[in-house]
Amino acid sequence: MVVNFKVFKKASPNNMITLYMNRREFVDSVTQVEPVDGIVVLDDEYVRQNRKIFVQLICNFRYGREDDEMIGLRFSKELILVSQQVHPEQKVDITLTKMQERLLKRLGQNAFPFVMEMPTSSPASVVLQQKANDNSQPCGVQYFVKVFTGESECDRSHRRSTINLGIRKVQYAPTKQGIQPCTVVRKDFLLSPGELELEVTLDKQLYHHGEKIAINICVRNNSNKVVKKIKAMVQQGIDIVLFQNGQFRNTISFSESAEGCPLNPGSSLQKVMYLVPTLAANCDRAGVAVEGDYKHKNTSLASTTLVASPEARDAFGIIVSYAVKVKLFLGALGGELCAELPFILMQPKPSRKQLEAAENEEA
Repeated sequence: MVVNFKVFKKASPNNMITLYMNRREFVDSVTQVEPVDGIVVLDDEYVRQNRKIFVQLICNFRYGREDDEMIGLRFSKELILVSQQVHPEQKVDITLTKMQERLLKRLGQNAFPFVMEMPTSSPASVVLQQKANDNSQPCGVQYFVKVFTGESECDRSHRRSTINLGIRKVQYAPTKQGIQPCTVVRKDFLLSPGELELEVTLDKQLYHHGEKIAINICVRNNSNKVVKKIKAMVQQGIDIVLFQNGQFRNTISFSESAEGCPLNPGSSLQKVMYLVPTLAANCDRAGVAVEGDYKHKNTSLASTTLVASPEARDAFGIIVSYAVKVKLFLGALGGELCAELPFILMQPKPSRKQLEAAENEEA
């Protein structure tokens, strides 16, 4: 049986250091994260000089526009999650992957393996979309594997002898569906008998990107008001944990309907509205959260962030959530009645063929 490995390769500008990795996406299953592994190959000159080579896992969190930065003021934090010295080799026991074993045989004695454990509490790879003509660094969370030479891991690296390779921390949809979302809201009116009741139900809790969301709406009008219009929308909630007031929402899909309206007193209405939230419909909107590299052609809306507990949220992360909101319009004097249902929007776990196809496109 022949097993093929897709390998990503990147060399430093002076070609003295080369990094090999067989993947750039690492799955977070809430309780654990796949280890970051690879091979560093050194030039003979660096080996003879016994240069110290370090590998670091970097988390870069940008929380402000690059254009607004001034001297001494930066709106970004660079966190070193893991740091290792790969040459001269340290006495550390690591379990090699099949890819590392094959590359070590093929690349010779100047090849050195590394394995880094990403913390489970580290945030997911999420960036906020920018305007089409904005080429500055996007706000959000990005990860890099950094390889450089220096006297210590705290040394300032030189550009010609440094490698920075972007990677992503991703979460895939769970295999089991949750409880079917359903909510009922009522509104009574001053000096008016009866009340207006709105019941909203989704057909399931977990949706995949690009999937149609069926919103079941039931309105019972026992008041003396008239329902003139119904609006359904999907909202993306973004919580920048670092800031106390860092919560905001984007309406990424909506539909309005006057079918069955006006709904007079004593009447009821049942209907289903369909929405499909996609990045294609929001590609020109700034502030929408997307997965990983927003310039990648296969990028989608950011998936719902799954955390083990509210206390486990990293201060340098962005929490993404989704909700369906249904609004009844009752005219200028009657006001509105709103119902909201949270749901989960994520990518399904890809098959091996899909992973190979994605790797071929990136390579």
